[in-house]
Amino acid sequence: MSDQGDGKKMGLWMSTSLVVGNMIGAGIFLIPATLAAFGGISILGWIASAIGALLLARVFSKLSTLVGSKSGGPYAYTQLAFGDFMGFLIAWGYWISIWVSIAAIAIAFVSAMSILFPILGENRIWAVLAGLGAVWFLVWVNSRGVRDSGRMQLTTTLLKIVPILIVTVGGFFFFDINNFIPFNASGDNPMVALATTATLTLFAFLGMESASVPAGNIKDPEKTIPKATMLGTLFVTVVYIFSTIAVMGMIPMDELAVSAAPFADAMGIITGDWGRDLVAAGAAISAFGALNGWILLVGQVPKATADDKLFPLFFSRVNKHGTPFMGIIVGSILTSLLMLMNFSDGLVEQFRFMILLGTFCALVPYLFSASAYLMLVTRRRLTRSLWWPIIFVGGGAFLYTIWGLFGAGETSVFYGFILMMCGIPFYVWIKWKNRKE
Repeated sequence: MSDQGDGKKMGLWMSTSLVVGNMIGAGIFLIPATLAAFGGISILGWIASAIGALLLARVFSKLSTLVGSKSGGPYAYTQLAFGDFMGFLIAWGYWISIWVSIAAIAIAFVSAMSILFPILGENRIWAVLAGLGAVWFLVWVNSRGVRDSGRMQLTTTLLKIVPILIVTVGGFFFFDINNFIPFNASGDNPMVALATTATLTLFAFLGMESASVPAGNIKDPEKTIPKATMLGTLFVTVVYIFSTIAVMGMIPMDELAVSAAPFADAMGIITGDWGRDLVAAGAAISAFGALNGWILLVGQVPKATADDKLFPLFFSRVNKHGTPFMGIIVGSILTSLLMLMNFSDGLVEQFRFMILLGTFCALVPYLFSASAYLMLVTRRRLTRSLWWPIIFVGGGAFLYTIWGLFGAGETSVFYGFILMMCGIPFYVWIKWKNRKE
């Protein structure tokens, strides 16, 4: 629990902007092109993944009321339900997923900026320097406390949704229903196409738990976190689905499938060439805002774990602003090393590598959070009239996450499993060290 006064904590709007900002990164600007090969059936895939995401958001909302102001999100829930060892593994994997995601988002930020500044796409040195510069600037912002980080998150969230909303609203004036024909353009069985598109869109919802991670830095967390989680997830769901429908309705499927910047192309139809630069700026701001939000979290997870003596104790240190700066610095150093290790690759190859590495490590904490919800409410011995909604929400979220892990592919599961298992010797060392002390 944080000892900060309420004046230094995040309220509802900042908490909601953390959820929205972390979910809406640069990926939304490319998703319509990814889905174009499947046709109109991909909208049903969005709806299917949105239902699962809302079930998970409900799980995190319920868990936040059970756990209260304890920070750590998925770690805190797993540790309380299943003990120290599983709590540690989830914290370890979730922390890895955060600093890997920061690297991926930094690459996405540079990719978006390269439209405005082509040298970033042509010169890898400048590209890496721009990404590292963005990361370490936001490390400084976050070191000044959650309020400063929250203000940055709220500002970038408002700015990033402007071009998306312009395309969404304006697009319906240029809408052609024939662009959705054939409805299933993939040629696969409709159920296969639906499952594939639902899996593709699943990853756009990662980050819905963001408000639960810095719980100790949020005003009235038992009320604020559930509201922020549900409001943020509902808002993002509406934005995702309607913006995709608008873009797909404006651009023929064969053109959309090969578009490198579908939202920019759609804006070009509405406004002309100047609108393309506006969308490029929006994509850069979107990635920048997501980068800020995830850097905030990269210090909170190891602090919560260190407070329980399951991570090295130096992670629990805070500066005069109440910021767990050691977790932020160490996580950002690892992010920087990861980016430099892949310096020889192009932007696209780097981005794919980061996503592959972080996917499994993000989904496993969701799986255990759903399990923790079912475990914790069982311990409360609730009346029979409450069991069906509990089973529907918790069980539905659990099955949805299993589906996501299956759809992530065997390569992602393989590398993610190895990373998770690397934490076991670390856990043994920490326990041995604490026992000696």
